Amino acid sequence: MAARTTPVVLSFARTPIAKFRSSFAPLTAPQLGAHAIKSALSHLSSSSDLTISEAYMGNVVSAGIGQAPARQAVLGAGLPPSTVCTTVNKVCASGMKSVMLACQTVALGRAGSDAGSIIAGGMESMTNIPHYLPNGRSGTALGHARVLDGVIHDGLWDVYNDQHMGMCAEKCATDYNISRDDQDAYAVESYNRARDAQARGYFDEEIAPVSIPQRRGDDVVVSADEEPTGVDLDKLPKLRPAFLKDGGTVTAANASSLNDGAAAMIVSSEECASERGVTPLFRIRGYGDAEQAPEDFTTTPSLAVPVALENAGMTLDDVDYHEINEAFSVVAIANMMRLGLDHDKVNVFGGAVAIGHPIGMSGARIIGTLYNVLKRKGGAIGCASICNGGGGASAIIIERLS
Repeated sequence: MAARTTPVVLSFARTPIAKFRSSFAPLTAPQLGAHAIKSALSHLSSSSDLTISEAYMGNVVSAGIGQAPARQAVLGAGLPPSTVCTTVNKVCASGMKSVMLACQTVALGRAGSDAGSIIAGGMESMTNIPHYLPNGRSGTALGHARVLDGVIHDGLWDVYNDQHMGMCAEKCATDYNISRDDQDAYAVESYNRARDAQARGYFDEEIAPVSIPQRRGDDVVVSADEEPTGVDLDKLPKLRPAFLKDGGTVTAANASSLNDGAAAMIVSSEECASERGVTPLFRIRGYGDAEQAPEDFTTTPSLAVPVALENAGMTLDDVDYHEINEAFSVVAIANMMRLGLDHDKVNVFGGAVAIGHPIGMSGARIIGTLYNVLKRKGGAIGCASICNGGGGASAIIIERLS
């Protein structure tokens, strides 16, 4: 691929990931997105003279946010009104698909040295997703009115089989003979890895602290992910199953949590970066999507990864480290089994079970964390993959450059 159409990432930033109904409760998803975008831009030298022509931002549940969430985030970050904006919804893969769309724009030559660079990322405030009154417009003539939780209805529900997506995780555990003990052990390891990475300051270069105004007194500054230290691991084996009451294996602790956060990166062409004197963080070598039956979405990353590798002209043997989004512990376990991966090379700084999973953000977050892992571990090639509701998954291959 020519330098003019080879996509590279120039900078990356994310907010800390906040617990549900916690520090970020006063902030909307676009406000979180604006902070991530502004922070990603601030990493670039003012002398680079980069222009931003377009933006793709993932967001899963947009109810109650107001129209055009990506547009709100972009203008909130101070970018000019001429910036073209698109909000992307591919459920949990939204943030990654946004990056892939940015890469396609570059590959088509629509973001060359004259056209400018592209914002890509994702954002979600699961705390602020509203409840719905489905009969509110037509009215309820008599009797009780039903209220739906938008988080569950539009974010976490398998509409094809009318069940919580946690039931799909239970199916995966049965299909691959993954026990409750296996999932709990995986979750404990995810927490331990995330806590260790946090204690060593590994996430500091990813995170842009968020200052939250208070009614009285000084602003509260959130500078670290809240989830890793929010669980008593000694209690984890004692938790009841969350979805399948009789014989279930998936619990609130060995699944990812509900969270708020945003991530953004600047995607450009290799030619544009060179002409502007910007050293890219990493090159996007390939990407791909896959789909299968909705109830089997948990293992679709194992189908998307080979597509991305083929697109990159690589094999699994070329990949130094993987990020597999931990929607549930069983997702990472099953996909490692199907792909034949060593856990020592997967989610080495912990994953969504421990760090958190703001559903519109995570696909972008794991790309940035993957680069962080490659940089600190001396790796060259990384693969990030994420499943999404409806049976899909996306995967992306990156090559560290700096």
